[in-house]
Amino acid sequence: MKLRVGLLFGGRSVEHEVSVVSATSILRALDRDRYDVSIIEVDHSGHWHLRDDLGTDADESGKGAEISLPPIPGAATLFPLANPEGPAVALDVIFPIIHGRGGEDGALQGLLELKEIAYVGSGVLGSAIQMDKDITKKLLAHAGLPVLPWVPFPSHAVEGDGIDRAIAAAEEELTYPLFVKPANSGSSVGISKARTADELVAGIREAALHDDKLIIEQGLDAREIEVAVLGHHSPEASIPGEILPHHEFYDYEAKYLDGATELLIPAPLGEDESRDLRAMALEAFCVVEASGMARVDFLIDRATGKPYLNELNSLPGFTDGSMYARLWEASGLPYAELLSRLIELALERRESRSRFPRALRSMS
Repeated sequence: MKLRVGLLFGGRSVEHEVSVVSATSILRALDRDRYDVSIIEVDHSGHWHLRDDLGTDADESGKGAEISLPPIPGAATLFPLANPEGPAVALDVIFPIIHGRGGEDGALQGLLELKEIAYVGSGVLGSAIQMDKDITKKLLAHAGLPVLPWVPFPSHAVEGDGIDRAIAAAEEELTYPLFVKPANSGSSVGISKARTADELVAGIREAALHDDKLIIEQGLDAREIEVAVLGHHSPEASIPGEILPHHEFYDYEAKYLDGATELLIPAPLGEDESRDLRAMALEAFCVVEASGMARVDFLIDRATGKPYLNELNSLPGFTDGSMYARLWEASGLPYAELLSRLIELALERRESRSRFPRALRSMS
């Protein structure tokens, strides 16, 4: 029998459209001789729909029968809402590719854990950690891994004249240029570069629109290097790749709209440099409790050659221009086989967790 896979995409975040593109790429690559795929969209309002296809127009969001996935352990079944007695859809594993808030921050993973269904990617804790840039940096720094200096602020602390205190604190610890980022956001949404206090004010106000916490980070003239990690207890690291954006930094437009961005795979690095980055990526993967997959992003100081861990992404993009699958392809693991391995890892983790007792054993 074919394995029944639910491809879950969309979501309520500003990265909904990126998720659609990722899901389109995954659907095209999944081996239909091995998998029976159900296409599930979470629309912009948070409703779930069972779709016949992904569609090609943003206006098609929300089409298809509305369904629910009750958080009750047992058979992973999608139930139609309009006709509760109608045909249900059973699944063996869910492949979530919902980027951003509500998809890769642990919230969706919590629902799937309650359901006790196998799902691709990190668990609740690992997803939440990787989503929060401030917490990620604290854990990496505590583990002795190199990160750039940063200053975190709750968004409410930079309202009114609080923004002056935030600027003073940032200027006391850091030097221009600076990067301002929402602590919990992906695809470079809400990120800006500041060379002056005025630009820092604008960047803080923009970042505060996207999250209740932001970070101000030391800027660096750096090369952008990425490593893909795959696995669970014994993860593996791909060869590194380098990003050459034709923008000042790798922002949303450079990632998804500007076809001029170049990806160098493998990255032009020495053998020792490559080995060290891969080892560092694996260590970081374990530090943040990642599982299944992660893309580990580095910045390498052009002046000194020193690498810094920038962030980890628990559900990296799977668009045609995204690095994760391309890095594994160049490392000898074709796209379709990569997807199959991710599904296998999800099933293995579900099987491992199912052995835990649900009730206390008798003491007699």
